[in-house]
Amino acid sequence: MVLIRESVDADGAAILALVNDAAQAYRGVIPVDRWREPYMSTDELEKEISGGIVFWMAEEERRLLGVMGIQDKGDVALVRHAYVAPTIQRKGVGTRLLRHVEGLTGKPILIGTWASASWAIEFYQRNGFTLVPNRDKDRLLRTYWSIPARQVETSVVLADGRWREAQERASTDG
Repeated sequence: MVLIRESVDADGAAILALVNDAAQAYRGVIPVDRWREPYMSTDELEKEISGGIVFWMAEEERRLLGVMGIQDKGDVALVRHAYVAPTIQRKGVGTRLLRHVEGLTGKPILIGTWASASWAIEFYQRNGFTLVPNRDKDRLLRTYWSIPARQVETSVVLADGRWREAQERASTDG
């Protein structure tokens, strides 16, 4: 039975191992100047957590299957660092984690990912998220994420229905 729980400090090494293993899928897909080894360092994980990302872990019999972070950014929440162990991808773990973090907030949810990571984009689209128009993408990435300009250029943003509804309300009110 898969259990979803909030991570604790002692989970850092397991989170890093899973993220760095699953992120191998990006090698040769994302721009070569954005790839690094390891994909996420201990310092980066600590910085992300101190910046407000709360990681949730999917486990079965004490084995880590997947991780997904959520970060409150005031008027929106961001899904961050979503990874499932390569050996069990496409078995519902990512969807369970996504549904769990969606249930933690009533705010619109945004997700940033690499534009060339078609499998990630398709996963979020299957789960009700839509790509935001390019005219909004750069603004959202610069407002809510702390990423280099090159990453802004090579990323996309997906949004849930709450974000789309808020945009529609804003356009009719303005």
